[in-house]
Amino acid sequence: MHFDIATGSFADCGSDPGRAAVVGADRTLSWEEFRREVGRWVAEAKGLGIGADIPVVIYGHKEAEFLVAMAGCLSLKAPFVPVDTIYPEERMQRIASIVQAPVIYRTAEAAFRKLGQAALPTVEKDLAYVIFTSGSTGEPKGVQIGREGVMGLVDWMRDCFRMGDAPVYMNQAPFSFDLSMYEVFAFFGIGGTLVLNSREQAAEPEAYLARLARERINVWVSTPSFARQQLLSKQFDGAHLPDLKVFLFCGEVLPHSLAKRLRERFPAAQVLNTYGPTEATVATTWVFIDDAILERYDPLPVGHAKPESVVRVAGDGEIEILGPHVMRGYLNRPELNADKLFLESGQRGFRTGDLGEMGEGGLLFCRGRRDEQIKLNGYRIELQEIDKALQKLPGVSGSAVVPLRRPDGSVARLVAYVTMPGHGAPASDWKERLAASLPPYMVPSELLLAPDLPVSTNGKIDRKALEQAYLARSN
Repeated sequence: MHFDIATGSFADCGSDPGRAAVVGADRTLSWEEFRREVGRWVAEAKGLGIGADIPVVIYGHKEAEFLVAMAGCLSLKAPFVPVDTIYPEERMQRIASIVQAPVIYRTAEAAFRKLGQAALPTVEKDLAYVIFTSGSTGEPKGVQIGREGVMGLVDWMRDCFRMGDAPVYMNQAPFSFDLSMYEVFAFFGIGGTLVLNSREQAAEPEAYLARLARERINVWVSTPSFARQQLLSKQFDGAHLPDLKVFLFCGEVLPHSLAKRLRERFPAAQVLNTYGPTEATVATTWVFIDDAILERYDPLPVGHAKPESVVRVAGDGEIEILGPHVMRGYLNRPELNADKLFLESGQRGFRTGDLGEMGEGGLLFCRGRRDEQIKLNGYRIELQEIDKALQKLPGVSGSAVVPLRRPDGSVARLVAYVTMPGHGAPASDWKERLAASLPPYMVPSELLLAPDLPVSTNGKIDRKALEQAYLARSN
């Protein structure tokens, strides 16, 4: 059994309806139970005036009800707006206001909450979801993904990812992080079983890996950082997870050393490296990292373009993506759309801001960013958004958040510098103040005073100089 995204209805209903569909952090639903729960949700949503093109904010964590609500939205052709509880209430309410959603569905309570706004349809029609990323202005950006994008994603995964029939997918990334849409839409469109793992479950490595073994996970989906954390456990190998067929990575650079160790620990599993921004429906390129690739390349490539898409490197080194999976635009951000989107031969195109290089045979390599956007454990962060939040702290006149990097170039953590003329020290509750508007992964681990903030020759804050100052101070 599976869920047909094109029609918004269940298909192959006679095939194994008793098989587990969603193994939530709270409860398990068979496919037949899942279908009934979606029908219940749809009936309740219709009663509240939810229909085609009316956005619904879904707020929760890893409850089975989250999948029920997403499928319900797809049934009604209403775009869902996934927001994980990792985001504070204030940010969730702000997202609901930006998207003009009439209701929030809280999955822990299995209840709708009206927001007092009229149920107005989105300007863009037939959207599958709107997902929010960090914004340099201090406001999160809503990325609008059409149903054509997710149907193409399902076809790509089914035809090219070697996952087998009716896979068992590991879901660990928060639903507000588009990496999680890989396994969500594969589960909907292909079938199988989706195993949801909460932050609390993942924080206990031995019990977590035992759970994955018990559920017979076939497809591992995560950032490289999350997999690297699991290597600390001796149970993270092919002997303890014998059903694992594919490691599917996206969201940040896959280090050569990590891929090599996974190949050693899981000789029967394949390592699939993919690349793509949120604006292009999760990912756009793919390559299986086999022993030949490991022997030949370091850093590793991110692969070739998916079917029906074009990936190229412009003259200035920026990676550009074209295809039906490119977003319909940022919600209510015409200035950003004018800067980032273009049309070419009837295809939507996106300027990623990522720097790249094409190798032989069209094999793409990523070479960093042309701006101050970073990735931390897969989360996309605009450093200016944190700067603006820091400047709201009492007495702060200037601020700069600094990413501290590992030897392989990935970001390990954030520290911040502030200037406070006439003040002794930052408020002792600065972390709590920031956490009221920022998710935990955007809150710096340290806050340091500086007499002034260095600037580069182009007049911008010199974060590299601050990073060097911090490292010198620590040595």
